[in-house]
Amino acid sequence: MIPARGYFPDFLTPAEGQYGWDMGLDALRGLRHERLRRELSLVGSGAGSGFGAAFGTPAPIRLREFMDGGTKHLPRLLSELRGYHRAAVEPYWTHIQAQIEAERAARGRALLDGGADELLASLPPMLRWRAPVLECEYPVDRDVRLRGRGLLLQPSFFCRRTAVTLHDPELPPVLVYPAAAQLASASAGGEAARPEEQRQRTLGKLVGHTRSVVLRAIGDGATTSELARRAGVSLASASQHACVMREAGLVTTLRHGGAVLHTVTPLGAALLKGGAVVS
Repeated sequence: MIPARGYFPDFLTPAEGQYGWDMGLDALRGLRHERLRRELSLVGSGAGSGFGAAFGTPAPIRLREFMDGGTKHLPRLLSELRGYHRAAVEPYWTHIQAQIEAERAARGRALLDGGADELLASLPPMLRWRAPVLECEYPVDRDVRLRGRGLLLQPSFFCRRTAVTLHDPELPPVLVYPAAAQLASASAGGEAARPEEQRQRTLGKLVGHTRSVVLRAIGDGATTSELARRAGVSLASASQHACVMREAGLVTTLRHGGAVLHTVTPLGAALLKGGAVVS
């Protein structure tokens, strides 16, 4: 019903979603008919980046029925969203979460190292910080003016090639951009998640006291040199152990300037919490 490119209804990405899947669904459940009809009309209008602009065809019948029926169709939409989430997102959630946590750690370090300027300058290459303007490669020519409202930077596992922002200028400003680790994965051949059986084989390499110490030493994030110092091992040894744990899905590595930043994935954190990584 929604085109693969072109305008995407703002109501499908509510701000409340940043607090969790259930909060996002609750916000969608309270959607007003006027907003639903207005945004769906943009999908089917053929104007700007709507459905017609993307495909050169009128809005499909199902979309028109949904627009005319209004909020009475919301329960069905919520049900289909839940079904899609269970099938396409939940099985890979650990990997997705690890990528986003690594991105947040890298951007947080940039902010601490050099403030907002360093943070904005560290974003992926399709975003260029030329103070006081953040430029973005975008399908259409558009200006987003903050008017003192601030800007929410939202890294996304699903965003590819270019950043995305909301269409309605009155909504809180949000810029969704591809997570750097996801860009690196795509450039390396698009391998998103390793097969589970391969992860299990690699996990066998982790038995041992040293790797347990190294995993704990990563903490909230560490460069290879910081990791070596904290764990009391050589730089080469820290790099090797981090590589093995990355292959096992316990650590995510993201380049930050001239260094690499290691962060523990949810799986790694669960093993540490349960004491599973011991000699």
